[in-house]
Amino acid sequence: MEKIWLERYPESVPATVDHTDVASIAELLESSIEKFYDRPAFSNLGATISYAELDQHTKALGAYMRNTLELEKGDRVAIMMPNLLQYPIVLFGALRAGLTVVNTNPLYTGRELKHQLNDSGAKAIFILENFANTLEEVVDDTAVEHIVVTRMGDLLGFPKGLIVNFVVKYLKKLVPGFSLPSAVKFNDALAAGASMSLPDVQLGHDDVAFLQYTGGTTGVSKGAVLSHGNIVANVKQSRAWVESGVNQGHEHIITALPLYHIFSLTANCLVFMTFGGLNHLITNPRDMPAFVKELKSVEMTAITGVNTLFNGLLNTPGFSEVNFSKLALALGGGMAVQRVVAERWKEVTGVPLLEAYGLTETSPAVTINPVNLTAYNGSIGLPVPSTEIQIRDESGAEVQAGAEGELCVRGPQVMQGYWRRQEETDKVIDAQGWFSTGDVARVDEEGFVYIVDRKKDMILVSGFNVYPNEIEDVVAAHPGVMEVGAIGEPDQTSGEVVKVVVVKKNPAITEEDIVAHCRESLTGYKVPKIVEFRRELPKTNVGKILRRELRAKAS
Repeated sequence: MEKIWLERYPESVPATVDHTDVASIAELLESSIEKFYDRPAFSNLGATISYAELDQHTKALGAYMRNTLELEKGDRVAIMMPNLLQYPIVLFGALRAGLTVVNTNPLYTGRELKHQLNDSGAKAIFILENFANTLEEVVDDTAVEHIVVTRMGDLLGFPKGLIVNFVVKYLKKLVPGFSLPSAVKFNDALAAGASMSLPDVQLGHDDVAFLQYTGGTTGVSKGAVLSHGNIVANVKQSRAWVESGVNQGHEHIITALPLYHIFSLTANCLVFMTFGGLNHLITNPRDMPAFVKELKSVEMTAITGVNTLFNGLLNTPGFSEVNFSKLALALGGGMAVQRVVAERWKEVTGVPLLEAYGLTETSPAVTINPVNLTAYNGSIGLPVPSTEIQIRDESGAEVQAGAEGELCVRGPQVMQGYWRRQEETDKVIDAQGWFSTGDVARVDEEGFVYIVDRKKDMILVSGFNVYPNEIEDVVAAHPGVMEVGAIGEPDQTSGEVVKVVVVKKNPAITEEDIVAHCRESLTGYKVPKIVEFRRELPKTNVGKILRRELRAKAS
């Protein structure tokens, strides 16, 4: 089937890419700085830094880490903050210094943070003061030696930065009290590093760039070891896919997903950096009215997100008034894009919502729909260059086109393994380098890949497989539904029955309305037997619905 896939690539996309000519992410950065020196690189909360300033700041902070903090090549540095200008500066400063970045969710509880810091062995952490109280709870039980604390307005200039910091701490009271006596202020570290030299660090494809933690929603969080080679490969793979539609040096990409998430990190921060793009960092995309207001001030050319983000925007007053005349790329990933959301997005913006697929373990891109696609097709697209995929049955044998099985991936973007967890690594990567995704998929005769569902989320009704994605897609199409999650509920007769948890758009809809709507599109055993209404659904930090929590609350 590989031949079919190669023939189906968009005309401008090569079947393979050579990533051996770039040694590291630091080299990608330095190339972008050289090409786009005077262009804006990142903006946030009304402030913008250029590629020249990014160069200056990352050299300074990298020098501070190596000289003052005495961190050595390969030491782990955690970053715990939302999308702020400080994030890319710490990120690239650490990478240029030869350090390994541990991206850390700022919404972690003390228990979760302690696990990640201890598992990674992080020696230093850069953290927003809003979350420093969580660090205070656990830091003494970790190997962290150095703490650098930043405030939200630290890079916004005077007087705006001062005002923002005052409002955040004293008016909005978003900074719980904390005591970290040894902590250094971010701006002090930046200033100190400005007079230091960044040592020359030789980096190659085998050096570890990120410990990207995954699995927290389904089990013990594990660190996916992503090397410089993995990331460089995926940047080149993704870049080749979208390059034909890019206006280099003039792209404005909306970065609403946090940079600590692999999708945003690679697709927005790194890929568009190589195009000389400006990343508009959205600190709090959950504040939809403010988000829409910001979109009105930007001539966006690209946006990435998860289904719930796009759905939220579509249901926020004023979004239809945004100027979409320059928008050329809208990319959805992280969870299934629902047909009703994609179709409404196209109707409102005039631009198709392309679905892509990837995982933390694959840096992340595996498949993307062609950029010249004009309408939603229900597929996650075609494999990116230099990527092989197979659909395998329970015995591990490859199945024929159209048959369902587990999606397996092989390519230069597949992780090195899970950090210090060889047994877990061996469960998902075989001797030939094939990574088992845990997703049930099928491939059509033209080579387009379709995700059926996660293996672990499948509902078994009287021996029949029911996939939550399908149920959610149908329920979401009801005009009175805002959001929906589908799970299996234990049943003495059939083993399990389908339950849907619904957030209403129309307060008048009833359980009977939902069931009647489903009967029009679903066979009997797939029709929800239980309908529960809630004001909101449990989600990950990037907006992915947590079916595990839906199941836990139901039990």
